[in-house]
This record gives sequence, C-alpha cells and structure tokens, in this order.
Amino acid sequence: MSDSSFPNSVSSPSKRPQGTVRYDNSGRVVLVTGGSNGIGLAICRYFASSGASVLCADIVEYPDLNEERVHFLRTDVSLESDCQHAVATAIEKFGAMDVLVNNAAIQPPSSYVRVEDLKADDYQRMLAINFSGYTFMAKYALKVMRAQRSGVVINISSGQAHRTTRGVPVYGPIKAANILQAMQWGVEYARDGIRVVSVSPGAIDTPLVRASLEAQGGERELANRHPLGRIGKPEEIAAAVLWLSSSEASFITATDLQVDGGLGAFGAFADPYAMPPIDPS
Repeated sequence: MSDSSFPNSVSSPSKRPQGTVRYDNSGRVVLVTGGSNGIGLAICRYFASSGASVLCADIVEYPDLNEERVHFLRTDVSLESDCQHAVATAIEKFGAMDVLVNNAAIQPPSSYVRVEDLKADDYQRMLAINFSGYTFMAKYALKVMRAQRSGVVINISSGQAHRTTRGVPVYGPIKAANILQAMQWGVEYARDGIRVVSVSPGAIDTPLVRASLEAQGGERELANRHPLGRIGKPEEIAAAVLWLSSSEASFITATDLQVDGGLGAFGAFADPYAMPPIDPS
C-alpha cells in the first residue's frame, strides 16, 4: 500500500494528537549530580515541577536559586567525602532518598586524541568524575535506600557507551562502565526494593556537546547523523528519567535505555541521509 493511502498520518504527523504524560512526585526526594546545567538542569526542573524535593549537587551554582523545591549543595563528586556529605544533606534536609541521578560528567576537548597522546590529567579527572563519582554517590545512596526498602538509581551514560569513533579513548569506555554499574547494582539490590537503570543519550544540545561541536563536524553534520534529523533536547532526557523513576517503570531494572534519535540503530554501512537545506532564518 502506498504512502499516499495515509496522507494525514504520514505527511503531516505533527497535526495529529501526540499525547501527554504527567507525573506526581510529591513527597519524593531526589538527588541530582551535575544539576546546574544541561541535562542535569532539565532533570532538576522536571522533578521540582512535578512536586519533588531536589538536591542539586554540583560545583557550579544552580541558576534557579529562587526555586524553593531545589536545594543547591556545592559538591565535587570526585571526592568521596563530598558524595557522602551530599547524601547526608539530603537526608537531613528532606528526610529520605528516593531517587539518585548520577549525571555529573566531563569530556574536555583536549581529550579528543589518540590514547598515545592522552594527557594524564585529563584521564585522571574524567575517571574521578565520570566513574568514581557515580560509585561514591551510589555507595551512600544505596545504603539509605536499602534501609528504606525503596529507591531508584539512574546513571546517565551515553551513546558513546555503545559505539565509538576515532579520538575518544576515555569518555566512551567510562560511559560503558556506567551501564555495567547500573546492571550490577540493579542485580545486587533487586530484592531490596531498589531499581537501578541507565540512560544513554545521543547528541543533546548541552554545553558539553557544544564545546566539541567543531570536532564532531558541526551542528548540521551531527544532527544529520541521527535518523530523526536533529540533536536532542535536555528535556527529552529528563522525561525519560522521570518515567524510569516512576511506578510506571516498576518492572524495569538492570538495563539501559537509549534515547538517541535512532543513532544506535543506524549502521555505518547505510547510505547517509541527505543534508537538509540551510535555514535562511
């Protein structure tokens, strides 16, 4: 049957109802690392707007300091003592720990090199923040959740955890480890009322991605590699996190959700999509 048989649903999908989802996180306590910008900021805002009490743990001050549902705590996740303090602060201020979102991560432009040219400082800092920070936060949050017999941990991983390219010898391997962390913790704590999952975004419009746009061929090139033809929005990752942390995802644990605009499904052997015309505006 030809596409012309379905003119409205095929040619004009945006004119059809898309559906909406609303969450009620009233009474829940959420800790988000790296919550002051990018994906983390969207996650904090989404949880706060749905009624949760949020602790934003970051080295950069939270931009919405007038948001009464979000408490900012300056935190260096590479330090175990800071992670322990963040969890203790959430308990002291809000009385519980329902959701931990491990999100804080760095990918310095100087790390886009062959492994033989990798700077030791870049490697150690990425390992400390992107891997050890997840571990330290989980160490203290999971202890609280186990005592509660309830909780959800979500590791923000990356599309680079599933596939790679030249010149990225550290970030992707660590992001792959973040997925296996979630799998292991999910299995370990499955009988304690705790779920652990990971989310692997594709290219998302964040300061981290924009800092490396030139190295990735520019925004139009990067967007066109995704079958949906664009890079994602932080809010789209936040929406996935809210769903995974809700009771609607209660049978999901120890696995990864790719939110990547189809990037992971598109084979390197496939014909590339035609580049869209430049928008004159």
